[in-house]
Amino acid sequence: MKKRILSAVLVSGVTLGAATATAHADDFDSKIAAQDAVINNLNAEQAAAQSQVSAIQGQVSELQNQQAELEAENARLEAESQKLGEEIQVLSSKIVARNESLKKQARSAQKGKNATSYLNTVLNSKSVSDAINRVVAIREVVSANEKMLAQQEADKAAIEEKQKENQEAINTVIANQATIEENKNALATQQAELEVAQLNLSAQLTSAQEEKDNLVSQKAAAEEAARQAAAAQAAAEAKAAAEAQAQAESVAAAQAAVQQQQAASQATESISATSAAATESQASAVSTQEAQQTTAQEATTTNQTAATTTTQSAPAAQTQTAKAASASTQTATTQTTAKQTYGTANTYPVGQCTWGVKSLAPWVGDYWGNGGQWAASAAAAGYRVGSTPAVGSVVVWNDGGYGHVAYVTGVQGSQIQVMEANYAGNQSIGNYRGWFNPGSVSYIYQN
Repeated sequence: MKKRILSAVLVSGVTLGAATATAHADDFDSKIAAQDAVINNLNAEQAAAQSQVSAIQGQVSELQNQQAELEAENARLEAESQKLGEEIQVLSSKIVARNESLKKQARSAQKGKNATSYLNTVLNSKSVSDAINRVVAIREVVSANEKMLAQQEADKAAIEEKQKENQEAINTVIANQATIEENKNALATQQAELEVAQLNLSAQLTSAQEEKDNLVSQKAAAEEAARQAAAAQAAAEAKAAAEAQAQAESVAAAQAAVQQQQAASQATESISATSAAATESQASAVSTQEAQQTTAQEATTTNQTAATTTTQSAPAAQTQTAKAASASTQTATTQTTAKQTYGTANTYPVGQCTWGVKSLAPWVGDYWGNGGQWAASAAAAGYRVGSTPAVGSVVVWNDGGYGHVAYVTGVQGSQIQVMEANYAGNQSIGNYRGWFNPGSVSYIYQN
C-alpha cells in the first residue's frame, strides 16, 4: 500500500517538473519575441539615425570641399599678388627715374632762364640753316619731354590700378585664411559628433542582440531540462506500472490462501486507494494553477522591460538630431563672421602690420600691398625713401616674402623703437621690442 502511494507521488512530481520546464521554455519564447521587437525598433531608429549621420557626413564633406577651394583660391591670389608686386616694382623704378630726369631738366632750364636761353640759341645761329636746325632740335627736346610726361602719367595710373588689385587680392587671402581656420574647428566638432552617433547606434544594437542571444541560450537550457524531465517521467511511469502489477499478483496469491481476510483487505485497500487518488488529483490541480500564475507574472515583467527600453531609445535619437542642427547653425554663423575681416576706413586687413601702420600714419597710401611692397609703392607715389631712421617714418623689412612694416617712434643711433601690429602673433598695436637694431631696412618719410 505504501509503495503504491509512493509511486503515485513520484509520478505526479515528475509530471509537475516536466510541465514547469515546458512553461519556462514557453516563457523564454515570449521574452525572445519581445527582444526581437526591441531589435526591430532599434533597426528602425538606426535607419532614421543613419539619415542624420549621412546629413552630418554631407556637412563634413561640404566643409572639406570649401577648405580645398579656399586654399586653391589663396594659392592663385598669392601668385597674382607676387606678379603684381613685380610689375609695381618695375613701374615704380621707371617713375622715379623719370622724376629725376624731369627735375634735372627743370633745374637746367631755370639756370638758363628757359625762354631767353632758347632765343639766344636761335639768334646765335651762324646761318638760317643752322637756326632752322637749332629750332628743330629744341622742338624735339620739347616733344620728348611731353612724351615723357604723358608716359609718366600713364604709368602712375597703371601703378595705382595694380596697387588696388594687389591689395584686394591680399585682403581676400587674409579673409580666406580666417575662414579656413574657423572651418577646421567646425570640421573637428562635426566629425566628433559623427563618430559619437555611429558608436551610439552600434552600442544599442549590439546590446539588444547580446540580450537576445542570452535568452536563446537560456531557452536551449530550459528545453534540455524539459527533455530530461520527460525522460524521468517516462521512467517513473514504467516503474509505477511494474509495481502495480506486482501488487496485483500479491493480492491474487493472498486471496487463494485466505478468503476471509482477503475480503477485509480488499475493503481496506479500496478506501486507501480512493483517498490517495483524491490527494493526487488535488495536488496536481494546485501545481498547475501555480505554474500558470508564474507564467503570467513573468510575461507581464518582460513586456514592461521591452516598453521601457523602447521609450529610452527615442530621446537619444532626438538629442543627436538636435546636436547636428546646432552644429550646422554655428558653422553657418562662423563662416558669415569670417568674411568681416577689415573695416572701410582702413583698406588693410585688421590685425595685420599694414593695418597697424595705416592706423598710426593716415598719410600712407591705401593700396600699397604687403609690407615688403611698401617701399616701391611709396616711391612711385612720390614719397621719399631712404636708409636713415627718423621719428614719424615707416620702416620696411623686405625679406622676399610678405615683408613687414612698423611706425618709428624713437631713434637712438642705429637703434629704433616702433609701434607695430602682427608681431609675434599679437594682432593689436603696441611696442613689443623696445630698443633694437632693425638690420637692413628702408624708411618711408612723410612729405
